[in-house]
Amino acid sequence: MSAQPPGKRAGRVLMFVAWGAGLFLATRFFGQWEARQENPNAVVVSQQHEGYIEVKLVGNGQGHFVATGQINGQPVEFMLDTGATDVAVPAELAERLGLKRGLPVTLSTANGRSQGYRTHLDRLQLGDIVLQDVRALVAPGLGGEQVLLGMSALKQLEFTQRGGTLLLRQTRQ
Repeated sequence: MSAQPPGKRAGRVLMFVAWGAGLFLATRFFGQWEARQENPNAVVVSQQHEGYIEVKLVGNGQGHFVATGQINGQPVEFMLDTGATDVAVPAELAERLGLKRGLPVTLSTANGRSQGYRTHLDRLQLGDIVLQDVRALVAPGLGGEQVLLGMSALKQLEFTQRGGTLLLRQTRQ
């Protein structure tokens, strides 16, 4: 019975390690690629101009404008929704953010009616755009982690959509 030479055995081990490392790197790459497809605005870039601040967002693969921002200093992911009257925060996220539930309200959504609660956001930030004391809702029926950035915030900004991009502009006071 002859034993394998030590170099051949080491070569096989290194081959398995290389394959494992390659699969790991490919998984990481495609995972990050997929995340960029869902939220191409993970890093929001602002431009400061004389008299206003401007943020440019790119639509994702479905044509939605998704961007990373902050509520009361905590990171969140926004989906801009001009059809939503108020900013809508999923209940689990609202709890983690420490938002207080106020008066109950009936919400009319694409999925029918549900119960929500009034609240307010001390500070909402998207890039360098900062809004103070924004009316919002805690929406128990809203699944996931995305906050719907509705008109209670957007009405304080100028916005223009053109060619798959959205420009948000806040006038300085």
